[in-house]
Amino acid sequence: MTDVSVAAALARAAELTGLSDSPRADIELLLCEVLDRPRSFLFTWPDKTLDAAQQARFEQLLARRKQGEPVAHLLGYRDFWTLRLKVSPDTLIPRPDTETLVEQALERLPAGPARVADLGTGTGAVALALASERPQWQLVATDLHPGAVALARDNARSHQLTNVEILQGSWCVPLTGRFDMIVSNPPYIDPEDPHLQQGDVRFEPLTALTADDKGLADIRQIAEQALDHLCCGGWLLFEHGYDQGAAVRALLTGLGYARVQTVQDLGGNDRVTLGCRPVDKGDNDAE
Repeated sequence: MTDVSVAAALARAAELTGLSDSPRADIELLLCEVLDRPRSFLFTWPDKTLDAAQQARFEQLLARRKQGEPVAHLLGYRDFWTLRLKVSPDTLIPRPDTETLVEQALERLPAGPARVADLGTGTGAVALALASERPQWQLVATDLHPGAVALARDNARSHQLTNVEILQGSWCVPLTGRFDMIVSNPPYIDPEDPHLQQGDVRFEPLTALTADDKGLADIRQIAEQALDHLCCGGWLLFEHGYDQGAAVRALLTGLGYARVQTVQDLGGNDRVTLGCRPVDKGDNDAE
């Protein structure tokens, strides 16, 4: 077997052109996994050669990536916020755009004690990021799927985050009492969207991706349920598709939410819409 240097392995990113949105980053991640070294090693030691076992492992991972398997599934983890989270085919792979939801949630409430719920938590990404940043917050995360609940609990244990409870159930159903904020990154892709047949999403559960009513059905259901679980003035925040900001704003406004607005992600796309439960709803918040 011919010796392969780090530089030569990095050059094989060209083989992923057209197959990946980030071929160079994919190759770097695979090499770091094979070599068990940080990214800086790749640029400090470009002439370092892979031994036979490393080369065989690299070829295996590259072949699977060329078949479309997500890098996160090949590695078994994805970095999100400041956390390294285990992933599995049972859940959506955490994405950088979702950090916009975390940022907006952190801006809405002070750092003191608060109750916050994360609906459809998947890997636990949003709930665990918030729990890590706000030790005085009490987080409750829900997910309908047992595999996701088990994974999120495992991630919470790995990061020793004890201020988050993960419950199995649909959206707000497992919740008790009132919350200062409810966040969610629910399924929001139209089932007819042709992009579902492309890229990494082919390997992710459709139940975590698609929703009826052009992707708005779950958002509507959560917004309706949340009115009975938010404190007066409590915030509801959604991640959604780049072209859904106006529709989600109209939905929240129609349900009576106040201070409704949409926030863009770093790419300049509508990404998070939020609103607060009106203080004049008349319910008793002392439940």
